[in-house]
Amino acid sequence: MPHFLDLEPLGPEAVRKIVDEAHRRKAARAGRPKGGADDDAPLDGHVLASIFEKTSTRTRLSFEMAMRQLGGSAITMATGDMQIGIGETIEDTARVLSRFVDVVQLRTDRHDKLLRLAEKADVPVINGLTDDSHPCQILADVMTVEERRGAPVETAVWAWLGDGNNVCQSLIEAAGLFGFTLRLSVPAAYDPDPAYAAAAEARGGKIDVVRNPLEAAHGADVVVTDTWVSMGDKDRNRRLVALSPYQVTEEVMAAAAPDATFLHCLPAHRGEEVVDAVIDGPNSAVFDEAENRVHAQKAILLWCLGKL
Repeated sequence: MPHFLDLEPLGPEAVRKIVDEAHRRKAARAGRPKGGADDDAPLDGHVLASIFEKTSTRTRLSFEMAMRQLGGSAITMATGDMQIGIGETIEDTARVLSRFVDVVQLRTDRHDKLLRLAEKADVPVINGLTDDSHPCQILADVMTVEERRGAPVETAVWAWLGDGNNVCQSLIEAAGLFGFTLRLSVPAAYDPDPAYAAAAEARGGKIDVVRNPLEAAHGADVVVTDTWVSMGDKDRNRRLVALSPYQVTEEVMAAAAPDATFLHCLPAHRGEEVVDAVIDGPNSAVFDEAENRVHAQKAILLWCLGKL
């Protein structure tokens, strides 16, 4: 079953194919109304079920619009509206969903919930976010960087500043698959799981831990960060103190390459992980990045359903 749970299991050929398809589909829609279907409507008659255990803006919008543009339809559910929210097992939910829809997307907390759903589902399951990873976001990020640079991401140098969270861990996987250099500027107490870097380096990715954020950003083509306090974190004050030296400031961006791209998956806590002058500045691609979620999602859906 072609599940989309993490980037590493897909391999470099599949992730490159997905990103290339995202570029192609975006270009083909130039000037078209946002809600209009693509000419080929490849998912006509197909249905996506999206389950949200965590709040969402971009993930929900992008999956619903992706299905609309591909000619299919989407059913979006919060766990509070489902039997799973009042005691039905994940495994039973997987079996039921498989009888009604063609593909399932889950946005949840524990990664094991995603794995349990995928194990019993007879249709592809997509990771819309877990506490461990956020692979959909990273493919949109790769797409955005390639648009900005006009060159394949394989030659880029990335600098990650802040918390070694789920987005960071998926970015590490991408570095291994695409072969780009990634500098991690993270306080030691917030390092990502070292297994991610080990797997990426085994594939040929270059993962460097550079504690000094200015050194990490020096000459980088991409500077990327995320919120310091994620959904479910209970230690806000401690995190703000520990992570404050890793704020993306104008000084940090000045250390990067002159045409460096700033990325943030949003929502941003302005004045914490990034200052207004950066996120609203000319190097910022955060809203292109958000828009590209729909194009990346379309390519992911097509891959899962054997249409690539």
